Amino acid sequence: MTGAFETGIYRNVFKECGYTEAEIEQRVEDTFRRIFHGTKEECFYHEVGEDMAYVEDTGNHDVRTEGMSYGMMVCVQLDRKEEFDRLWKWARTYMYLEGGSGHNYFAWSCAVDGSKNAEGPAPDGEEFFAMALFFASNRWGDGDGIFAYSKEARAILSECIHKGEEGHPGEPMWNPDLHLIKFITNVEFTDPSYHLPHFYELFALWADEKDRTFWKKAAEASRDYLHLACHEKTGLCAEYADYDGKPHEGDVQWFGRHDWYYSDAYRTIANIGLDYLWFKKDPWQVENANRLQRFYCEEQREHWDGVFLIDGTRLEEKALHPTAIIAVNAQASLAADGKYAVECVKRFWETPLRTGDRRYYDNFLYLFAMLALSGNYRIWK
Repeated sequence: MTGAFETGIYRNVFKECGYTEAEIEQRVEDTFRRIFHGTKEECFYHEVGEDMAYVEDTGNHDVRTEGMSYGMMVCVQLDRKEEFDRLWKWARTYMYLEGGSGHNYFAWSCAVDGSKNAEGPAPDGEEFFAMALFFASNRWGDGDGIFAYSKEARAILSECIHKGEEGHPGEPMWNPDLHLIKFITNVEFTDPSYHLPHFYELFALWADEKDRTFWKKAAEASRDYLHLACHEKTGLCAEYADYDGKPHEGDVQWFGRHDWYYSDAYRTIANIGLDYLWFKKDPWQVENANRLQRFYCEEQREHWDGVFLIDGTRLEEKALHPTAIIAVNAQASLAADGKYAVECVKRFWETPLRTGDRRYYDNFLYLFAMLALSGNYRIWK
């Protein structure tokens, strides 16, 4: 059993479900166009001057490393170098931290005018920046300065794991002993949706040579960790979790409640699906994807917009990002082989992009699912 990394074959799950290549290609192109170059009510990519652009979180009216790095990943997958370079230059110009304990990291939030809202990073941004930059290097070749993509990617990853060592002030983004990514650098708990073993496998090939063993261990540690974080019956995980996988219930006064299956957590099953497509190293991923799809399609068929504890208990709250749920449940079909895999994909196909102020997060997960299920979320090597 080998994944796309070895075979070079990327499943077109939409085609497997009966859609034609022409309509799939059109749907992917249209989704990208509307998000990046659509109407004012649709898009959240905004060009600035001759050579920069930013992605706005339309729900919070700021610019986040999450969205900027997501935008770069989308652009490298779709061979949109101009938009990629515009986003990277904006991020490197306004988000890069020149000093302090976060030196060489990126401020996780900026205002749309480029002024920083924070002086610290969010690790999911750095790992997506690094992966997108490596892919850009492999697809387009390195340029000069900040467009020496692979050099920039290696520098980011080096900071992520070596801060705190002698000569490297600050705090690392990974726990150095457990090889597990942190939620933010100054806490010792994690966010299951940050765990991207399929990225770490590639970092183990392309990062600084002295760091490659770390990234190989990180890939193994994250796959093992997700077994602990995802519930054995529902497949759900919490937004934030401790290193033993249990939902993180502390720090509510600082971060709010995050011990439930809610916004951040939706990304976890999408990541599991992509890891299975790329590497197929963990049969548990099939089982977990089947569990999650069964939970939604059998136990909660009428409540996909619900909020749940990881054991499946439905709460009174409604999901802030209901379109994202539909998208990631479909992306789970990259791993799932149960009776609901096709149903989840077709439900997603029939779901339009979200409109309104909260469209940013939902529609990014929508676009990622569209890429992954059409065979267009690829390893560029």
